[in-house]
Formats: sequence, structure tokens, C-alpha cells
Amino acid sequence: MNNTQDIKETVKQKYAQAAKRVSGGDSGCCGGAPSRGGGCDPITSNLYESDETAAIPADALAASLGCGNPSALAELQQGETVLDLGAGGGIDVLLSARRVGPTGKVYGLDMTDEMLALARENQKKAGVENVEFLKGEIENIPLPDDSVDVIISNCVINLSSDKDRVLREAYRVLKPGGRFAVSDVVVRGKVPAEIRRSIELWIGCVAGALEDSKYRNKLAEAGFEAIEIEPTRVYRVEDAREFLKSSGLNVDAIAADVDGKFMSAFIRARKNL
Repeated sequence: MNNTQDIKETVKQKYAQAAKRVSGGDSGCCGGAPSRGGGCDPITSNLYESDETAAIPADALAASLGCGNPSALAELQQGETVLDLGAGGGIDVLLSARRVGPTGKVYGLDMTDEMLALARENQKKAGVENVEFLKGEIENIPLPDDSVDVIISNCVINLSSDKDRVLREAYRVLKPGGRFAVSDVVVRGKVPAEIRRSIELWIGCVAGALEDSKYRNKLAEAGFEAIEIEPTRVYRVEDAREFLKSSGLNVDAIAADVDGKFMSAFIRARKNL
């Protein structure tokens, strides 16, 4: 499955459906998050501490389809300008807005109208002023060069079929010395072709995942320095059995090829001064 437009349209449809489910009162089944591919996956569950989300609208948490907690790991400072690539229902934007304070600013970028509407409603419910949600694609960020201090993202870059362009755009909009601090799914070693071909597993954050060494290389090619990949959660095949079965795969046949290879990771890098 590698048709760029097919992937983009399917991602858009799935995220629109997720936003509609949340807006309709369905909190999903995986730690409050509707799964991407229809089955419950272990990637999106139990990512945030209760004290973090206490002041966040329930719909923002319910719409979270991430694989980590980048706003906490990014060590945001008061007064910084932050951009969230693929903001979804806005949870990481709203959490970041509290961390950067009233002198800071957080942009949330998303290509899905339904998610943007949900995010803006969540912003209104939270009463947060220092936030702006933008419509656009992460391959074409609608911000000027050298305009943000930190880029965060939560299990979105792996959904793009042009990751090189995403990383070049991220580098472009960061200020000199700016930080790239994202959560994403990465893989160690080769992955069976049937997983790479599955659009359901692409939406599920798996088929589009880069090998950790390729992620490092692509960041370096985009110009980034001080690149670090820190695993935060390693997935065993039993964790994902129902999710993989819902995508039509023979789990037992591929178990040895996928067990322990996929992991959520926190990926750090810096734009040169």
C-alpha cells in the first residue's frame, strides 16, 4: 500500500470518523481513544496522567489517537512558540498551552475539518486563549521560516507517505536552535510485506513506521543535529492480537516476525544555530 493519495484520503476519512464518534458521545474502547483501524489497539491507551488531563475537556482525551505524551517529554518552557503536527482533537495543544503560559503560543495543524472543529470546541471549553488551530498538511506547513521554538507530534508523522518532506518542512519552520520533539512508532528490523501493504495497519500507526536507523538518517538529511530515539513502549504480539486479527492477518503466522519489533519512541533533534 503505497499510493500517496490513497493513504492521505484514507487517513482523512478515518480521522473524520473518529472525530464524529467522539462528538456523538462515543468515547471509544482503548483507554478512552477510538482505535484507528476499527479494532482496539494497544498504542493509544494510558498515555496521560490523570492530573494532566483534569482540566482538559473529555472529548480532547477521547479523540487522542497518539502513542505518547510529547508535551510532557518536550520540556516546554514559558514563552515558547510550539507547533503540533497533526493536532487531532487538540489534547497535546491544550496541554502545551498550559506549559508555555500566557506569553507563549501553540499552533495545532490538522488536515481534517471534523478534527479541527472538535479541537476548536475543546479549546473553547477549556478557555485557552494562547492557541490557534490551522488547517493544512504536515508536508506543507502554513507557517513562515524560523517561526517556532518547538515542534511536537503524536503518532502522526508515520502516517505520511512523504516523511522526508515532513522533516524538511519541520526544519524550515523551526527557529535556529529550535527543537524537534515528537512521539512516533518506530520499528527495529524488517517487517513482513503483508503488514506494509495493509492500509488498515497504516492507519493503525504500524505499516508506515520507519526503522529507527532510517528515522535517524532522514532527520540528518533534513539538517537536524543531536538526534536521539528513546523507546517509551515496546509492543508484544499478544498485546496487539485482536487489533492485528481485525485487519485480516494470520497473527500466529507473523508472530515471530513482529513480536517486540514495534515500539513507541520519543524522538528528539535540534536545528543548528
